Amino acid sequence: MSDHATPQRTKPLLIASALLIGLLALSGLRPYDFATWVLEVTPVLIALPIMWASYKRFPLTTLLYAFIFAHALVLMLGGAYTYARVPLGFQIQDWLGLHRNPYDKIGHFFQGLVPALVAREILIRGQHVNGRKMLAFIVVCIVLAISATYEFIEWGAALAMGQGADEFLGTQGDQWDTQSDMFFALIGAITALALFSGLQDRQIQRLTDNDAG
Repeated sequence: MSDHATPQRTKPLLIASALLIGLLALSGLRPYDFATWVLEVTPVLIALPIMWASYKRFPLTTLLYAFIFAHALVLMLGGAYTYARVPLGFQIQDWLGLHRNPYDKIGHFFQGLVPALVAREILIRGQHVNGRKMLAFIVVCIVLAISATYEFIEWGAALAMGQGADEFLGTQGDQWDTQSDMFFALIGAITALALFSGLQDRQIQRLTDNDAG
């Protein structure tokens, strides 16, 4: 067992997982559109089993667990209401005087921020990249690749479901929605690198120091 897969660390993660599963079930009780809910929460359904299956041999930093939890909340809220109808988005729309509900941009911001931290942690701990500038470049490239792949998935859903995919796409009549989605993912990645690299580095160092010890 890794030094960090301890009861003291495992208990809070178990509580967070149970809370997340409960909120996931709550979000799926009466979603606005069930197909959209399934599509939006699928990343949560995939990520939770992977994290627990790899926990003993590759526990993540606390920072990353916290942001994954926050991202899951964003996805579940968007799935329950659909992104174009989330009440928080309407409040932001009124505060900023926007012409559309911007909640989906919050989702795409997290789609950049969280994968950036995931990619960064894996690359650093696996010693796959030399040099901080190259690390930042590769992380941004990975985020943009993930964002582009997600847009391909949306395109595929639109082709397969026709008008039934409108709630999932959530373009709200914006012809540049795809480009702005990817731009917000880029902003998320840059934010992760600019604001959280130092904290993540320190937490990674503690993980590796204890594993070495």
